[in-house]
Amino acid sequence: MRQGCQAADGLNSADLVILNSCTVTSAADHDLRQAVRRVRRANPAARILVTGCYAQRAPEELAGLAGVTWVVGNSHKAQIPDLVLSATAPYHSRIHVGDVFAEQEFMAAPVEHAAGDRTRPNLKIQDGCNNRCTFCIIPSVRGPSRSAKPDEVVAQVRTLAARYREVVLSGINLGRWGREPGIRMRLAGLLRRLLAETDVERIRLSSVEPMDLSDDLLGLMASSPRIARHVHAPLQSGCDSVLRRMRRWYRASHYAGRILRAREWMPDAAIGADVMVGFPGETEAEFDETRRFIVELPYTYLHVFTYSERPATPAAAMLDSVPTPVRKRRNRVLRELAAAKNLEFRRRMVGQTLSVVTLEQEGIGLSDNYLKVELATPRQPNLIVEVAIGGLTPHALHENRGRSTLSPFSPARRPSN
Repeated sequence: MRQGCQAADGLNSADLVILNSCTVTSAADHDLRQAVRRVRRANPAARILVTGCYAQRAPEELAGLAGVTWVVGNSHKAQIPDLVLSATAPYHSRIHVGDVFAEQEFMAAPVEHAAGDRTRPNLKIQDGCNNRCTFCIIPSVRGPSRSAKPDEVVAQVRTLAARYREVVLSGINLGRWGREPGIRMRLAGLLRRLLAETDVERIRLSSVEPMDLSDDLLGLMASSPRIARHVHAPLQSGCDSVLRRMRRWYRASHYAGRILRAREWMPDAAIGADVMVGFPGETEAEFDETRRFIVELPYTYLHVFTYSERPATPAAAMLDSVPTPVRKRRNRVLRELAAAKNLEFRRRMVGQTLSVVTLEQEGIGLSDNYLKVELATPRQPNLIVEVAIGGLTPHALHENRGRSTLSPFSPARRPSN
C-alpha cells in the first residue's frame, strides 16, 4: 500500500492475487494448486503471483500452471513490490528464485495489522532452521536460522500493542531466536524487554522446540500474567528409535521432563504438540510406544500429521515405507486420544474464570490457555475480558451468563509484569 497499491474489495475485483505457499506436505502442495485454479475460475483477468516454500522448492512446476504470472521464492520475497510494479524487462520473467542460504540477515515485511481482520496479529521474529530432520524440507527452502534484531521486535510490538490486545510471536524455529552472533540475549531476555518496554497486554509464543524450553523461559511464562499460559512443543514421536531415524535432537525422557516442568509451574496451561505417524520403518510396537507416551503426558491438544514423502529429503529414500491405510489408522487413533485429552482439560475449566481475548467472529473468544469460549453476550472484537466458565459445548467452553468483566488492563496504562 505504501507504493500505491490498494487492497481489493474481493477476489473478483483484484488485479493481482498473491498466494503464499507451504510445502511441508504433499497435501499443502495440492491445496496451493487448487487455490490457483479457484482464482482462475473466479477472476480470469487477475495476475497471480505464487511465493513461499513451494515456490522456492519447485518453481518450474508452479510456473507451468495456467494463470501464474510470477513465481517468487523465499529468496526474493522482499522484492515482490518491485517485481510487480517495475516496468523494466528483468521483472517480467516468470521465475525469481535464488540461493536462500546466501541470505544471512532476517528479512520480513513489517506487520501493521492482523491479517484477515483478525484480532491477534502474528509477528514473525525468526526465520530459517539449522536442524536437519530427515523428514523435513523446510531448511532447504527457508535457509539458515536468522533472527530479527531486538530493537526492531520491541518497536513492532509497541506499534501493534496500540491497536491489539494480544500479539503472537512466531518463527520457523522460534526457540532459536537470538542464537546468531551479535545478539546477546535469548528468547526469555527478549520477552523481558517486551514486558518492560511495551504496553502489550498479552504475548503468546507459537511453538518452541523442547530443547529450547529452558527453566528460565518456563519460569518467566509462569510468573507473568501478560504471557499466555500456552506451551506448544513439537514431539514428532515418543519413541527413541524413531526419533533417531528422524534425526531429532532430543530423546523422549528429556522431552517428558520439559513438559512435566511446564505443567508443574503452570497447572492450567495449554500444552500441545505436533506428532507424526507413519514415518518410514515405524513398526506397530514403535507407534504404540508413542501412543503410550502421549497417554502419560498432560497434553491438552495435538496436531497429528501423517508422514508425507518430501522430495530431496533423506527420509524419502528410506526403505520400509508404512502402507497408507496403516498411516491413516494411526492418525485416527492419536486424534481420538487428543480429543479425549482436550475434553478432560475443558471439563477442568468449568467453574473457573479465564482471561479471554474476543475474536472477530461474533460471540467467540480465545482464552489465554488456548480454549475457544462461546460468549453469552456479544462483545466487540479485540478486548480482553474475564469470563466465568459455565459449561462445555462439543468443541469449546461457554460462558456463565452475567458474571464476566473487562480486564483491568487498558491501552492507557501499562500492565504490571
